[in-house]
Amino acid sequence: MSKILSLISKVILFLLINSHLHAHIEHYDKINSLEYELFRNDKKIGYHKYEFERKNEILTVKSIVEFKIIKLGVVLYKYDALSEEIYKDNKLFKFTATTNQNKKKKYADIKYNKQSDTYTIDGSSYQGPSPNDFLVGTWWNHEITNKKAQISAVSGRIIEQKVTFLGKEKIEIDGKTYNTLRYNFSSFKKGVPDKKKLNTDIWYDEENKLWIKASFDKTGYWEYRLKHYN
Repeated sequence: MSKILSLISKVILFLLINSHLHAHIEHYDKINSLEYELFRNDKKIGYHKYEFERKNEILTVKSIVEFKIIKLGVVLYKYDALSEEIYKDNKLFKFTATTNQNKKKKYADIKYNKQSDTYTIDGSSYQGPSPNDFLVGTWWNHEITNKKAQISAVSGRIIEQKVTFLGKEKIEIDGKTYNTLRYNFSSFKKGVPDKKKLNTDIWYDEENKLWIKASFDKTGYWEYRLKHYN
C-alpha cells in the first residue's frame, strides 16, 4: 500500500510540475497583440510591439522595438530590433533576433535540440549549449519569474538571475488601474560589469499574467508601459 501511495504522490507531483510549466504559455491563448510605450526620464522615446500567430498548435511571437534618444534635435542613441519566438507543445522551439544598437549589430539564434534536450545558442555574445529550462528574456511570458537564468534576446548571453517577489501593487497607466504582482530581477554572479548587470522591476497583471510595466535605472530612468492589447 505504501508503495502505491508513493507512486501516486510522484504522479501527482509530476502532473503539477508540468501543468505549472505549461500554464504560463496557456495564459496567453487569447492574446493576439501587445503594445508598449517606452519612456526615458518620463519622456516617450519609442515603442515595443508583439504579434501572436497560431497555426497547427504552433505559436509564433514576433516582436519589433524602436526608440531614439534625441537632445537639441540631435540623435544621441538609436535602437531597433526584430525577433521571432516559435513554440511547439508549449515549449520554446526556436528564437531568432537581430538588433541594431546605436549602429552596433548584435544577434541571437537559439534552437532546441531534441536529441540532447538542450538549447544551442549562436549569439554575438555567446555560442554554446544552454539548459532547456532557461527562457529568453522577452518579458511578456510570466514563466520567466520561475527561472534561474534568462537568455539575452539581444546577444544570446546567459544571465543568471535572482527573482524577488516585491508584493502586490495597484498601478495606473493612462487612466486604467491594474492589480499587479511586482518582481525584481537582479544579477548575483560576481565579476559581471555594471553595464551588464540586471536590475529590473517587472509588473504582471495578477489575474491574466499580462506584462503591464517594467522599470530600471541605467543612464536615466526607463519605463515600459502597456498601451494596448487584444
